Amino acid sequence: MARIYVETTIAAPLDDVWAATQDHERHPRWDARFGRIDPVPGTAPAEFTYATTVLPGVEIAGYGVHTGERRAGGGAVSSLRFGSADPRSPIREGSGYWRYVPVPGGIKFLTGYAYRTRWGRAGRLIDLAFGPVFGWATAWSFDRLRLWLEHRITPERALLHATAEVLARAALVAGAVLLDGRWPVVVTAVALALGVPPHRLTPAARRCRRRPAKDDQR
Repeated sequence: MARIYVETTIAAPLDDVWAATQDHERHPRWDARFGRIDPVPGTAPAEFTYATTVLPGVEIAGYGVHTGERRAGGGAVSSLRFGSADPRSPIREGSGYWRYVPVPGGIKFLTGYAYRTRWGRAGRLIDLAFGPVFGWATAWSFDRLRLWLEHRITPERALLHATAEVLARAALVAGAVLLDGRWPVVVTAVALALGVPPHRLTPAARRCRRRPAKDDQR
C-alpha cells in the first residue's frame, strides 16, 4: 500500500482553513487532484463523487465517503475513504485524514493517506512514478491553499504564476541551447532553472513537510 504525508502551516484562523477545505465548491479550486466534487444528497456519513481531468477531454471519476468534526480544544479532524471503479484509474481504493492543529500564528494543516493500486504488478511499477507525482501534487496544492488564505492569491491566479515561472525557466534553458549550445552554458542554465527558488507568491511543493514529526505519526 502506497502512503503519502504532507504538512504545512497556514497563518489564518481555523474557520477560514475549515471553510476552504470542507466546502465542495472551494476544495477543487485549490486542490490539483480534483476537478469536480459533487456531494450525494441525503447521505450520512456524507458521500460524494469526483472527477479529475487527466488529459484534455479525458476525465477519471471516483467516489468517496467523508466525515469531519471540530473539536472542543480548538482543532479539527476529517477522515476520508475513496476509490474509483474506472479501469483507467491507477488508484483502486484508499483512505486518509486531514488534521487541523492550532499552533502559534495559525493552523498546522496536515494529511496522511494510503491507497492501493490496480493492474497488479504493472500497477505497482507504474506507481513508482505516479506516487511521487501524486505526493508532489498534494504538497503543491497545500501551498496554493496557503497562498490563498494568507495572501489572498486566488488559486486561479496562483496557477498563472506557476505557469509563467515554468515557461520562464524553460525559456532560459532553450535560450542557452539555441543561442550558445556549449555544454557549460547549458548546464548552468539547467542548474539555474531547477535551483532558483520559486517566487514567494508562486505555489511550491518544496515548502511543505513531506514526512511526519514524531508527534504526528499515527
